[in-house]
Amino acid sequence: MNANPDDSTMDGPTAAASPATQSSQADTRLHSAFQRLRDGLCETIVGQAELVERLLIALLADGHLLVEGAPGLAKTTAIRALASRLQADFARVQFTPDLLPADLTGTEVWRPQEGRFEFQPGPIFHPILLADEINRAPAKVQSALLEAMGERQVTVGRHTYPLPQLFLVMATQNPIEQEGTFPLPEAQLDRFLMHVRIGYPEADAEAEILRLARERARDALQPAAALLERMPVEDVFTARAAVLDLHVAPQLERYLIELVLASRDAGRYDPQLARRIAWGASPRGSIALERCARARAWLAGRDYVTPEDVRAIAPDVLRHRVLPSYEATAEGWDGDKLVAMLLDIVPLP
Repeated sequence: MNANPDDSTMDGPTAAASPATQSSQADTRLHSAFQRLRDGLCETIVGQAELVERLLIALLADGHLLVEGAPGLAKTTAIRALASRLQADFARVQFTPDLLPADLTGTEVWRPQEGRFEFQPGPIFHPILLADEINRAPAKVQSALLEAMGERQVTVGRHTYPLPQLFLVMATQNPIEQEGTFPLPEAQLDRFLMHVRIGYPEADAEAEILRLARERARDALQPAAALLERMPVEDVFTARAAVLDLHVAPQLERYLIELVLASRDAGRYDPQLARRIAWGASPRGSIALERCARARAWLAGRDYVTPEDVRAIAPDVLRHRVLPSYEATAEGWDGDKLVAMLLDIVPLP
């Protein structure tokens, strides 16, 4: 029902906006802030628009990211650029075979003058953490990181220390030079919200990378650089709440669940696919798929989720959760092929 035009003058020009109007203005401001964040990241990380989107989805879905790609594809640059545009501290840990869990979590130091132990936090207590080449560290270090990712806390001695409310881990691993590495067990891979694989940029993007490299080399010679706009952490938490308010139709929710159920019981759709899947996705996969689809829809400026949101994000969410059988591996099947087949055989709502 339309309001009387005369009513707008009853309370004078200082009348407060309605709660609905305030909410709409807040949503518009948040979307604009995230759009500027995305644009700024894409200017810094040329040719990796999908990686930028996945980083923002992980930020909005409150999850962690495993990124796999050859050296030199801006994996480290991406997470560093994200941290530089948030009001949050950043730490990078180079995982090596001689790394110890205490090098990551921190340790208790004896203070003889005070007659007590004092805890010195490790890099894991930073809100944004890059775990570079995670598969080069031994199992104890990997377990320490993955436990902190799951529990959001670190226990040292008799004391438990909470991690920051904003806590995003981006772990990287290279698909080459696998000798002497410690592959992550499949059960631990499940802790990652998404497993993203990135490739080389196109020719035009490579030319843009060369231009940016020249500009940065010139900028390094200048006495001062311009300050970047940094998003408050509170805006991230507000955006996460908005993502959870998006509408998901019951039919679409059922489709999402069917994708995950089909990974466990593919025989209902295709007996040949069933023998190729050794293990399907856990309920954690369903949760991750829904949260990521919501985040993708919100970034697109919609207040509802579409089947395309689910299908676009499914490979990154499920490729490390759907495991091929030995027979399928021998035939050249991997998680990507299995997820692609699941998307083909499960009918759309």
